[in-house]
Amino acid sequence: MATQTVHLLVESTIYEGHLDAFEGLAQEMVAVSKMEPGTLGYDWYLSGDGRRSRLMETYADANALVAHFEGPAVQQLVPKLLEHCRLERFECYGDPGPEATEMLKGFGAEIFQPWHILSR
Repeated sequence: MATQTVHLLVESTIYEGHLDAFEGLAQEMVAVSKMEPGTLGYDWYLSGDGRRSRLMETYADANALVAHFEGPAVQQLVPKLLEHCRLERFECYGDPGPEATEMLKGFGAEIFQPWHILSR
C-alpha cells in the first residue's frame, strides 16, 4: 500500500433552498472525519452565492483514505449530502493504492498520479 499523502478535491453545486441542510451535513462530516486517524485535512469552501462548494481532503496515506471511505462520513453521510447537491467534479491527487483506486473509480473520481512532486 502506498505511503504517500493523498489529496481529494470534491466540487458540488448545492440545490436551490438546500444550503442549510447541506451545511448541517458538512459539519457532521467534519466532526466524524476529525476523529479518523490519518485524516490531515478536511476543508470545506463555499462560493459567495452559497451555491457551489469545494471540499479539499488530505490523508496521510492510502490506508487512511480507505479507512475514510469505510467510515461514517462516506458510508452514512455522503448519501444524505447528495440529496442536497450535485457532484460536479471529484479528483484524487497522489497514489491511492489499489484498494482505494477501486473505491474512487466507483465514485467516478479521476486519479492524478504523482509526477513531479516536491513535498516537505
